[in-house]
Amino acid sequence: MDAVLDWLGENGPTYLIRIIGAIAVFWIGRIIANKLAGLAERAMAKGKMDATLAGFLGSILRAILLALVVIAALGTLGIETTSFAAIIAAAGLAIGLALQGTLANFASGVMLLLFKPYKAGDLVEVGGVLGVVDELQVFNTMLTTPDHKQVIMPNSHVTAGPITNLSGKGALRVDLVAGIGYDDDLLQAKAIFNEIVSSHPKVLAEPAPEVSVMELGDNSVNFAVRPYATVEDYWDVYFDVTEQIKLRLDAAGISIPYPQRDVHVIHSDEVAPS
Repeated sequence: MDAVLDWLGENGPTYLIRIIGAIAVFWIGRIIANKLAGLAERAMAKGKMDATLAGFLGSILRAILLALVVIAALGTLGIETTSFAAIIAAAGLAIGLALQGTLANFASGVMLLLFKPYKAGDLVEVGGVLGVVDELQVFNTMLTTPDHKQVIMPNSHVTAGPITNLSGKGALRVDLVAGIGYDDDLLQAKAIFNEIVSSHPKVLAEPAPEVSVMELGDNSVNFAVRPYATVEDYWDVYFDVTEQIKLRLDAAGISIPYPQRDVHVIHSDEVAPS
């Protein structure tokens, strides 16, 4: 007991000072770390960085700074911190190897949030999936397909291939093919098609609709009818114009020919040998 008291008498003040110093370093360092992380988040917000990415990067920066503060506090306490740094480095390597797929998604998400090849509400084709973007997250892109299925696409899959943004230009071309018979009036049919697309309320004036003779087919003269529409109105225009083509051609007495083949029967007077 006397030995303990003697040791406390000799070393107690030193360790007390170290403990107080460690607490002070941790307390002040935590305040500085939070302020620096907050400043970084505000700077990213002023730079018009995506709010999700800014918050995520701010959280990572705060965690790194707090880890440095803890190491500094342990050093002030007199604990050897070299081994802690080595342990943290080894743990970071192990975690990186274990989560390399997740880290790839994160890196891809950062690139997508920075360069913004698409945004929420855009119709895109990514990773072989066509759908409307619901949300762009740091790790995933949330899509809704035309048949109303929700797809969670890892961002690494998005950046691994071409990104087709069908909403990028503000309009989509509706590609339709309409055929008439060879005996029908070509110019009359073309005028009807032009009137259909020019009078439809959801067909855009710019870019202008296109109506052209596409080919002289086996059974019909085929027209390319190509109006433009917004992404939201695409299918309305597709179905409405298709319906109007049939109704207007019927009303004008212009035929839409069926596929047909001419069969030639050759009669032979020769009698097959028995």
